[in-house]
Amino acid sequence: MACEEIRTKTAPTTRTEPPARDSAGTTSGAGGPPGSPVDSPDAASPGETAPTRAWAIRLVVVGIVLAALNLRPAITSFGALLEEVRAGLGMSGSVAGLLTSVPTLCFAVFGAMAPRLARRFGPDAVVCAGMLAIATGLAVRPYAGTTAGFLAASALALMGIAVSNVLMPVIVKRWFPDRVGSMTGLYSMALALGTSAAAALTVPMTGALGGNWQSGLVAWAVLAAAAALPWMAMARARGDVSAPGAARGVPSPRREPDAPRITRSRTAWALAVFFGLQATAAYIAMGWMAQIFRDAGVPAGTAGLLLALTMVMGVPLAFVIPRLATRLPHQGPIVVVLGVCGLAGYAGLYLAPAGGAWVWAMLIGVSNCAFPLALTMVGMRARTSAGVAKLSAFAQSTGYLISIPGPLLVGVLYQHSGGWGLPIALMTGLMIPQIVVGVLAGRPRTVEDEAPRPPRAAR
Repeated sequence: MACEEIRTKTAPTTRTEPPARDSAGTTSGAGGPPGSPVDSPDAASPGETAPTRAWAIRLVVVGIVLAALNLRPAITSFGALLEEVRAGLGMSGSVAGLLTSVPTLCFAVFGAMAPRLARRFGPDAVVCAGMLAIATGLAVRPYAGTTAGFLAASALALMGIAVSNVLMPVIVKRWFPDRVGSMTGLYSMALALGTSAAAALTVPMTGALGGNWQSGLVAWAVLAAAAALPWMAMARARGDVSAPGAARGVPSPRREPDAPRITRSRTAWALAVFFGLQATAAYIAMGWMAQIFRDAGVPAGTAGLLLALTMVMGVPLAFVIPRLATRLPHQGPIVVVLGVCGLAGYAGLYLAPAGGAWVWAMLIGVSNCAFPLALTMVGMRARTSAGVAKLSAFAQSTGYLISIPGPLLVGVLYQHSGGWGLPIALMTGLMIPQIVVGVLAGRPRTVEDEAPRPPRAAR
């Protein structure tokens, strides 16, 4: 027994490998699964104190919430005042439909740039720049004076939204690797709250600020400017604090595997198509739902509230669904339930748009909660930070490209048919493939399992 004690006391201490820096510019623990000390949000890197780490985590949480609040008001505030903006700028129905398609085009084009920008400047700096772009675009567009100017300023704001959209799952995975579900839920809940607040408050705020639509739209620039502040602080403190598991100044003896070739993964494609179809439904609702109710005889203020109800359904459900999704091995059942709600809502909207307006708005709002589910599956379908960054950019960029024709086609069908029958039939028809690909994307597997990794460069 004495020899055993001597051997125990003199045994050499093992050194923990520092985490590897991945291709997204983030770090991940190389020595254990999420939740181990290297991945713990409370584990400070060398040279960092626990209070510094706690301060950084609180700042990241505030930044995530404020950023999420600003990712949809640029769109839903325009939808609430669509008729007034059309009259003020002399837009036709087809041009208005084009404007409702611009968000998805910008998300597809600029979202693909986000991983490269994050590698060069850091995710926090890119999100900070995104918030400033949103604030500038929202401040300029109401006073551009022409449709082209309104479109250009909107594109600037949407560019900021696009890069932030892609980087939010990366930041969540980076800072909260063992709480992806709860943090994605918090982020999605804040996003839904910002969406519904813009839909509900834009019309009454316009009246309170003098009755012109420019004042109602420009007010949302203030919220975006406020959201940039915590990200400015994070960007400035980049050299003093790092994400959990980061070990600054220590060379890594073992590199994290390269990100997979996403285009070779069937799960990645299924998730991208699912993302695109749910985005199609969401942006049709944000751009045209209020107008559908107004054409059915519902007053403008009530139509705005109905749109707000559609969006506000995502506030509690956006927090619940990601947590539930992370506890299920297969997310297909959630996809089916949300799809059935959408089918019921569209049927009611076709048969009695004014009579059951509140019920249809609620059902469509539940169906639109496919968005936080898609974001959660992005975090679950990849094992590494590099994989999440690539999958997030691919699923969102490809998905938004798929969704571009939807709102535009609704505007064209509405203008040429003179009613909402054909557009609602289109919305209903798209829900079926959304359910199918969502079930495929919800299967318990990761893109690393399906896609080969690119060969390493020769050293």
